[in-house]
Amino acid sequence: MMVFLLPIFGFIIGIVASLAGIGGGVFIVPLLTLLYDFSPAQAVGTSLTSIIFTSSASTINYARQKRIYYKIGLILAISTVPGAFLGAYLTSIIEERLLGLIFGFFLMFVAFRMIFRFNPSGKNFGVISEEMLFENKRKLWMGFLLSFFGGVFSGLLGIGGGSLLVPIMNLVMGMGMHVTTATSMFTMIFTSTSGVVKHLSLGNVAVEQALLLASGTVFGSQLGANVSKKISAGNLRRIFGLILIVISIRMILKYI
Repeated sequence: MMVFLLPIFGFIIGIVASLAGIGGGVFIVPLLTLLYDFSPAQAVGTSLTSIIFTSSASTINYARQKRIYYKIGLILAISTVPGAFLGAYLTSIIEERLLGLIFGFFLMFVAFRMIFRFNPSGKNFGVISEEMLFENKRKLWMGFLLSFFGGVFSGLLGIGGGSLLVPIMNLVMGMGMHVTTATSMFTMIFTSTSGVVKHLSLGNVAVEQALLLASGTVFGSQLGANVSKKISAGNLRRIFGLILIVISIRMILKYI
């Protein structure tokens, strides 16, 4: 497959990634392994490198829309950064099959929870402000502790961390979907950078391919960020849930 197609693939992935608040690695990793014959570790490192540009571009747009909870994002980053570093290191010492299967089934559970059983109590999570979250220490600590695992899976599987960060912020911390997707992209700047630092030392980053992908994802993420503000929170949850189902099926099939 010719490398000149990477920006086109990146553009499409950038739209979906920004719309759902994920980094896009769930699409980039299989793309590189199946079409470009990358090793899994090299695909993960290259994916995370391109995600730095995707999340940065999305964050700029979301910042203009004033949808980012910066303090919450930084607190979660404190947890995801060491997790991503650990996850990147684990790619060099463990076999991923069992972990990948567990993660795949976990994602499927979260997906169905978001689509069908998101809000059984009837509470409107969209009105929870950043200040209210700081008053609720339990939710803040739960989000902080769980985000570490989002970082681990980011570094290990090259997914950016949004696949876990979005459900954590939305379901556990009670943040509205519009601020959740935006804050997730902001947090992923730090998460992905941490993973890339370790992957670079392991020789897992193909810089040329990462930059070609990023040249497309940067523009796609801008379009996705603009489109997302026109979609209701309920539909954003359903879109993200459907994306998670696709991701979980892909991961389960990959590791069976």
